[in-house]
Amino acid sequence: MKESDNFFEKVYKVARKIPFGRVTSYGAIGAYLGAAKSARMVGWAMNKAHNLDDVPAHRVVNKKGLLTGKHHFDGTNLMQQLLENEGIVVIENQIQDLEKVFWNPSEEL
Repeated sequence: MKESDNFFEKVYKVARKIPFGRVTSYGAIGAYLGAAKSARMVGWAMNKAHNLDDVPAHRVVNKKGLLTGKHHFDGTNLMQQLLENEGIVVIENQIQDLEKVFWNPSEEL
C-alpha cells in the first residue's frame, strides 16, 4: 500500500461522515487530517471515489462553494442534481448560502 492510498482512506473516512444536506471543502478535510496544504491531494482522493458508493464525493467542493469536481461524475449535471436532491441550492456551479450548509470536520468531529 502506498502512502497516498492510506491518506485517501483517511479522506474517505471523513467524507463518509458529511451529513445529508451539508457540504465541506477539500481544504477543510485536509486541515482536519493535519495536512492543511493538501487540498489538491484531497481532490485527487475524491476523483478516485467515483466508484465507491459509500463515499459522498458530491458533498466536497472548493472553498468558495464551486462544484470544481463535477466533471468526474457521470452525466453533465449529476453532482449538482445529487446536491439539489439534498436541498442544497446550486446556481451556475456555485452553492448558495455556503455558510449555512458548510460542515467543518474540525468543529464537528
